[in-house]
Parts: sequence; structure tokens; C-alpha cells
Amino acid sequence: MKRMECLFLLLGLLAWLPTIARAQGQPCPQPDPGFHLYLLMGQSNMAGRGPLTEALQGVGHARVFMLNAAGEWVPARHPVHFDKPKVAGVGPGLSFAVAIAEANSNIKIGLVPCAVGGTAISRWQPGAYDDITQTHPYDDAVLRIQNAMRCGVVKGLLWHQGEADSNPTAAAAYLPKLSELIGRVRLLTGQPALPVVAGELGRFKANNIDFNAQLRHLPEVVPHTAVATSENLVDKGDQTHFDGGSADELGRRYAAKMQALESAAPAAPSAGKRKIKAKTRL
Repeated sequence: MKRMECLFLLLGLLAWLPTIARAQGQPCPQPDPGFHLYLLMGQSNMAGRGPLTEALQGVGHARVFMLNAAGEWVPARHPVHFDKPKVAGVGPGLSFAVAIAEANSNIKIGLVPCAVGGTAISRWQPGAYDDITQTHPYDDAVLRIQNAMRCGVVKGLLWHQGEADSNPTAAAAYLPKLSELIGRVRLLTGQPALPVVAGELGRFKANNIDFNAQLRHLPEVVPHTAVATSENLVDKGDQTHFDGGSADELGRRYAAKMQALESAAPAAPSAGKRKIKAKTRL
């Protein structure tokens, strides 16, 4: 019996060697079709501003990784993002990934954090510059996505943004801009039916509630999209950002919507035959 246990352990370790190599910054010989990538885009509630409690510090999974600021795959832990290191905290990305991994034991998950706090959707245009973070949110995201695609296959986009566009005038013009952004990401990834889940804003202000009413029309405007509800989620005391527990719960809601989209989506192009030499550093 002990010999069999040792054999299974050895086989398990051998199966994980490619992932371990990636996590240590070594090149990916080619994209791994079993390494499922999810793009995290938007502003601060996607980046995560929830307080990191002791319980949330332990959130993680052996098959869930994230692309760090150096462009290396490392085991995923809070905070996933690094847009504003002094305030980065708990966001929805990690609990989302854990839920996806737990539902399918045959895959590994790679989170590609691209969110930038405080950015309006106008900052997610090609070439647009964000003065506060001194970054180009969309252009930087493109580089990170391209880098990640050398190691795995993009399976979906999670979007949470809108606090900066929640005034009535901006909200009325929001869906066409989001539709255009989704189209660009789908073109970039070569997947015209890439599943996309957008999250409602926290129901903390009247403008947010009106914005959510507009956002809920997204699936009618853009195919293969869904909206994750923010019902009963709470803020951390600033009427803007989800607290840690609510961000964690929102991630699971994203996962449920993503799984429903994936089950109905056409098969994505296989990356297994692409001969790409790659490094995990940007």
C-alpha cells in the first residue's frame, strides 16, 4: 500500500513539473491547453481594496497561479493586483479562480491581473494614459495578456469598472464603450466568443444603482456575456469599495456566471499545437 501511495505521489509531482518551472520564471515551451487563463480588468474593486483578514490570507489553491508584477507565474494569493501596492487588498479574482479550479481537477488556472484603480473606461482605450498611476492601462494589459498566452489559453474575461463612469451622462454612453472594449480583447485573444462576465457596482449610492440598471442590458447587446450581481454585498465603510468578505463572495458569483457561459460557448481555438518559445518575464 505504501509503495502505491509513493507511486501516486511521484506521478503527481511529475505532472506538476511544467507549472513549477513556469512559477520559477523558466520559459514555456508552448502554450499548455490545460492552463486556463482568466483576465482581470477594470478599476479598484477588481484590483481589490478589501481588508486582508487572517481568514482571507489563507485563500488559495495548489492549481491556481497569478502573473506577478515581474511577469512571472507564482502561486496566487491576496493581493492579486499591484496597481497601487499601498492599498491593494482583497478582490474577486482569487475566490473566482479557486471555484473554477475546484470544479475541474484536470486544469490549472492562471490569473492575469490588469485592473487599475480609479480609471474611467476612457482610460481603457489604446494609447490612453492614467496620470495617477502613470500607466497605460489598456496597452499594459495587452502586453501582459500576450505574455500570458505564451504559457496558456485565455478562457475568459472578468470586468469590474464603472464607479468613475456612474454619473448619468457617462452611464448612458457606457455600454457601447464596453462593447468596443470587449471586441478588442476578443480580437487580441483570437476568440470572437470569449466569455465575459461584468460585475455590478456596489449598491451603495443612487448613481451606482442606476448604472447597474444599464449594465444589466449587456447580455442583450454583446453575445456570450453575463453580469454578476452585487446584491447584499457590503462596503468597507467608504461607500465605494467592497469589504474583504463581499469581494470574496463576488468572486464566487463571477465563477457561477463564467461556468454557465463556458458550458454554452463554442469551443475555443486550441493552443496546444502552437510552436511558441516564450519567457514568463515581460
